[in-house]
Amino acid sequence: MWDRIAAVVLFAAFAADCAVLTLRNVHMLQLNSYRPERYGRWMKAHRPELWRTYGWLLIALAAAVVQPLKETDWTVRATCAGLFAAHLILNWPQKAKKPLVYTPRVRRLLVTHGILLAAVIAAVALTGMYRLGVAGLFLWAVLSPFVTLLALLINQPMETAFTNRYIRDARRRLAELPDLTVIGITGSYGKTSTKNFLHALLSARYNVLMTPESYNTTLGVVRTIRERLQPSHQVFIVEMGAKNPGDIREICDLVHPGYGMITAIGEQHLETFRTVENIVATKFELADAVPAGGVVFLNADNGYIRQRLAEHPPAAKAVTYGVEADSAAAYTAVDLEVGPRGSSFTVRAPSGEEERFETRLLGAHNIQNLTGCIAVAHTLGIPLAELKYPVRMLRSVEHRLQLLPNGFIDDAYNSNPAGFRAALDVLAGFEGQRVLVTPGMVELGERQEALNRELGAYAAGRCDYAVLVGEKQAPPLKEGLLSAGFPEERLYVARDLKDGLEHLHTLPAPEAGQRRTVLLENDLPDNF
Repeated sequence: MWDRIAAVVLFAAFAADCAVLTLRNVHMLQLNSYRPERYGRWMKAHRPELWRTYGWLLIALAAAVVQPLKETDWTVRATCAGLFAAHLILNWPQKAKKPLVYTPRVRRLLVTHGILLAAVIAAVALTGMYRLGVAGLFLWAVLSPFVTLLALLINQPMETAFTNRYIRDARRRLAELPDLTVIGITGSYGKTSTKNFLHALLSARYNVLMTPESYNTTLGVVRTIRERLQPSHQVFIVEMGAKNPGDIREICDLVHPGYGMITAIGEQHLETFRTVENIVATKFELADAVPAGGVVFLNADNGYIRQRLAEHPPAAKAVTYGVEADSAAAYTAVDLEVGPRGSSFTVRAPSGEEERFETRLLGAHNIQNLTGCIAVAHTLGIPLAELKYPVRMLRSVEHRLQLLPNGFIDDAYNSNPAGFRAALDVLAGFEGQRVLVTPGMVELGERQEALNRELGAYAAGRCDYAVLVGEKQAPPLKEGLLSAGFPEERLYVARDLKDGLEHLHTLPAPEAGQRRTVLLENDLPDNF
């Protein structure tokens, strides 16, 4: 009887441990867009962590194979059950910044996991090969990251069929709206904020739908079309993201944009793009997709965009915008006044029409994004004067240079070299004690350390205290800060974000009549 009870407890503990490990692995797979190569890179980058998680189970595996006790000794089964239970408790998942979303795809993946797990338990229980069977349980737990890949491979034909069906349905819905104006927006950075700004401006006259949040992949666009697009919509704004060449072309083949906007091009996602030239070519897949009768709006302040426009002009009409007086852009913002509480600027249209705008948005780069949005709205028939009110009413997009009541500037969504510099410039505009809290930038390939070092040096003259989050990420930032003469006693390397925020309480209080401003620049996702 004790043998049977111990066996049931053993299988239950094994299943529970595997369930927790599986949820962690599926979460990482989801954060890596269900791409096996990205998931593989994640495993490679986190080998020490994975060894700490699974390594000691290998010792238990070896002990199960060589243990001298009888095959029916219930104490061995109970001991192994205890090992699985201890492993489960030690690896109980922490609260995630972006929790696992239980989409239909995830649920199907978990069902496949469950079938595989049940098959393993059944094989061990029915064969009676106890010693090798228990070793097999430990081996299965150790290999659980690869089991996730196996489940993904098994489900791939089914997922492909679902995806094709959803895409066909989205194409059908779009075909039923021949008068719908589709505007594609892409860029290395600024596209989500620009999308929200443009939505607000165009809504002054049109019924507008935009892809929500960061739905900027093909399937994200498909989901938006199937769940939100209505016959009453006149304009559809599509954010287009990319981590590999061809990603934007794939979205364009689905929505066929009549207008396009490229916000900026810079060094981002170099781990997958490898070179800036690949980034430029991929972003201009949008410009190449806009037909001859359409319009492409291009940021003339960006050197990569100017060079590409000069060398390979698109078939569609190109309308440029910018904030630099010598950029010769069609739409130019001049007489900029940028402060810690907002900005004002004048936009000159190609026709010579001018209008003064005010906004509560922070940073000169947001004036650049706004100028592009004003260019699009004006081209689509909205007078500049009619755009003054929606521009004045704009709010920062959440986690993107969002000024909070407690004195924090939340720019934690993501980071890139240009965006990091812009955020530091905003911080420098505030009076009083200025604190930078950041883990630095990621996904920059071989340039990651050098770019973080450069940004550390740039930050030295724009903050009074620096809190660097994560011992793994901090060294290049720290080197850059110190190389630019930043006082080492004003620099702190935190274990994690919680530790970094707690350290703020130990800083000297601001001088009388002044306040502390804290810039939260980039919050690494859970798979870093």
